[in-house]
Amino acid sequence: MPFFLPRGLVELEYLGGQTTNDEEAKRYRFDTDFAFFVVNFHMSRADYESLTQREKAFIKKAYENKVVFESTLLDNAVNNAVANALRKKGKSAAPLWKKKPKRADNDELKAELSKGSREKDKSWVEKIYAANGNLKRLTKLRKDKNNG
Repeated sequence: MPFFLPRGLVELEYLGGQTTNDEEAKRYRFDTDFAFFVVNFHMSRADYESLTQREKAFIKKAYENKVVFESTLLDNAVNNAVANALRKKGKSAAPLWKKKPKRADNDELKAELSKGSREKDKSWVEKIYAANGNLKRLTKLRKDKNNG
């Protein structure tokens, strides 16, 4: 492995297992790596031998990241399903995915606010909330404005 590759990019954090300095482990390193690539990536021997050590290291790291990501997704889904199954009567189910609101374009907001819309009634605040899609905050602001 070239000395100038950052360890964090290629070092396996979760699937690395125990490293041994056994002569037997060193002797079968090619075979175990080849078996790993055949089972996980369905590579032929020619395809495997055409890879450099750097490419093999990056492929293994990408595979580890994929496995960790997928298992985290599964863990979140199971936790969400259990929480929804054990929730109290009448309580709404927790969604697995939450939508993120679209952010407003800052240039358009600045142009609109600089036109002199900073009046005493603070309508510029409503415009910012409306542009960002924050409807809960906007309705609360309007209720407070009508009550006060």
